[in-house]
Amino acid sequence: MTKASRLIAFTMPIMMLIMNLSMVAALWFGGLQVNAGTMTEGQIIAFINYLTQILFSLLMIAFILMMASRAKISTERIIEVLETEVDIKDEESSKDLKITKGEIVFENVSFRYERAKGEPVLKNISFKVESGQTVAILGGTGSGKTSLVSLIPRLYDVTDGRILIDNIDIREYKLDSLRKAIGMVLQKSILFSGTIRDNLKWGNEHLSDNKMIEACKTACAHDFIISFPEQYDTVLGQGGVNLSGGQKQRLSIARTLIKEPKILILDDSTSAVDMETEAKIQNALKQIKGCTIIIIAQRITSVMNADKIIVLEDGEIVAEGNHEELLKNSPIYQDIYHSQIREGDIIND
Repeated sequence: MTKASRLIAFTMPIMMLIMNLSMVAALWFGGLQVNAGTMTEGQIIAFINYLTQILFSLLMIAFILMMASRAKISTERIIEVLETEVDIKDEESSKDLKITKGEIVFENVSFRYERAKGEPVLKNISFKVESGQTVAILGGTGSGKTSLVSLIPRLYDVTDGRILIDNIDIREYKLDSLRKAIGMVLQKSILFSGTIRDNLKWGNEHLSDNKMIEACKTACAHDFIISFPEQYDTVLGQGGVNLSGGQKQRLSIARTLIKEPKILILDDSTSAVDMETEAKIQNALKQIKGCTIIIIAQRITSVMNADKIIVLEDGEIVAEGNHEELLKNSPIYQDIYHSQIREGDIIND
């Protein structure tokens, strides 16, 4: 593609220069012929018109050839993408098992991105999440939080160790069965062109309106949806451009809840929501029975009420416990707490 662009940039000025020089030459030599009486002015004009048409045709041919070169390169890249094999596949021993409890165990998990050099992103991670628990993961940028939760639905495979769900290695589940039981909401919410109803039912197109409204109430999205004239039939622009960041995040949470996952992963998915609304969402999520929740957050107020808090630093677990325990025993957690919380800032649930 770079070579084709350079060829266009180099060829176009040359073609224009040839056209202009041809015009100058036609006028120069034509003028000499008119002075000599061998040609008339009309013949010169006709000659220039014919010359212009020929040169423009040659210019278009050159342009088409250059576009064909670019199209060939683009086609090769598209074919390369389409023929790329997925790295994560079902193992030969994979079974169509159903996740019923949502218990998660990390056993000495280490992870390194393919072709990456240096230290692993995650090192010897071990912890357990009981069924129905809310576990928060806290840490600075680059500590490995998103990489850790991405291993659960097998967006990547562990380098060492293993991850168990309901006492079964996740590699023994078929990918379809594993990912159907896991709901993941990212910080950047992706919405599609269409109505709010269409976006919400993307996870389950056969869902009833009552269940949909219930999920939206849990995600604190119902009130702003019904404030629109068309309510759930409000048409969204591409990417949800006619919604605020917080509204898009709440819709994404509702859409994931509609899927009724056994494991819910919230990757900083309330970063654009105010603290009061965030507290309401967390309280509502606690009422969901049989759903294991993993929360990644930058704000400490987002994790204080979790059953367990895991503090990551440089890909390692440096502290683990609930809010009160960590506030007593973890200097890192204390630093995070005191840097974000001032007396009277905490929202009481």
